[in-house]
Amino acid sequence: MALSIVLHQAGVDHVLIDRLAQGLQTSRAGVIHAQTLEALEPLGVTARLGELALKLQNFAIRDRNRALLDVDFGKLPSRHPYLMMLPQNLTERVFAERIAALGGMIHREVEAKAVVQDVDGARVTVVENGREKLISARYVIGADGMNSLVRSAAGIEFDGAAYDGSFVLADVRLDWPLGPKEVSLFFAPAGLVVVAPLPDGSYRIVATMDDAPEKPGVADIQALLDSRGPTSQRARVLDLAWSSRFRVHHRLVQSYRKDRLFLMGDAAHVHSPAGGQGMNTGIIDAVVLGELLGDVVNGVRAEAELDLYETLRRPAAQEVLELAGRMTDMALARNPVKRFLRNLLLSVTNLNPLLKRRIALKLSGLSRAQLARLPAPSLESGSISPSKPAAKPALKLAA
Repeated sequence: MALSIVLHQAGVDHVLIDRLAQGLQTSRAGVIHAQTLEALEPLGVTARLGELALKLQNFAIRDRNRALLDVDFGKLPSRHPYLMMLPQNLTERVFAERIAALGGMIHREVEAKAVVQDVDGARVTVVENGREKLISARYVIGADGMNSLVRSAAGIEFDGAAYDGSFVLADVRLDWPLGPKEVSLFFAPAGLVVVAPLPDGSYRIVATMDDAPEKPGVADIQALLDSRGPTSQRARVLDLAWSSRFRVHHRLVQSYRKDRLFLMGDAAHVHSPAGGQGMNTGIIDAVVLGELLGDVVNGVRAEAELDLYETLRRPAAQEVLELAGRMTDMALARNPVKRFLRNLLLSVTNLNPLLKRRIALKLSGLSRAQLARLPAPSLESGSISPSKPAAKPALKLAA
């Protein structure tokens, strides 16, 4: 949807398809970081997101009752010095409203089945209302998740592996001793648990859990908080809105592009939810790629400059994978010696304002801001005309 907004604003004809009949109503990703909000400003959605969201300045890593590291996002060098807490379904609603305002639409219940390309373009076989159709496009962009059809069609390797065990995701009503003032990451021998306030007064819970049930219940979430959360004042789960179980992978594609086929979001990179980086990284992928495609189709850049997408965004994803991986490995440490050394390191870091600022910049994405900025068009491409009218749409897939 972010890509579609950018393409609409650039006047690029495109088709946006989604095999789902409607957007998922569960919240999933819950935080939008400062760099993402800056990237979204030209899309005309940032103000509306802010109206719906809860804005927090504090992130804390805790070992039960003890705060090991406090990170203050209120001092970020950004127009958005905070963590914006907003359920993903509301973020998607804002994006969909913006697409409609620009005269676009999401073609729902349309599923891509095959993708082929040649020197002139690409063709996507889709199924709509039980009938096969063929869409011809100049480019195809796969935002179709970890099991991407576009990635498979491009023959691009997706290197990495899965973490052991499973994760639990849930939105709950809580009697929470810390209140809605911070995002908390708890370390414990039993595993990690993240507790994050949401704008409607509920809390997002993310936790590791061995042999988790498909839909964890109130008792499961209560047990997670009892074994990992604060002990001086225990949390109490009052109600469960929804829950799910999922496996976490850490994977990165070898290439973001194969000729006319492009990848972004989870089709290109997946990692642990630690740090809340997944949706943010994918949105910025979309903004950068959309700007590039708009410039190429409109004759501002030569087609060869599309390689800038991978040049910028793959290193950004690599940094995110390393950041999320380090946080996850630290959280999953169960050896008493390793836990002691981890806690000591974090406590020492908490005494150093420069290190804490560096952590805030990494989590907010601002340390990677240069990997979201396109250079000026090359002299050779700055005054060219489009090689052909944009009769074929640029196709963005969301399966």
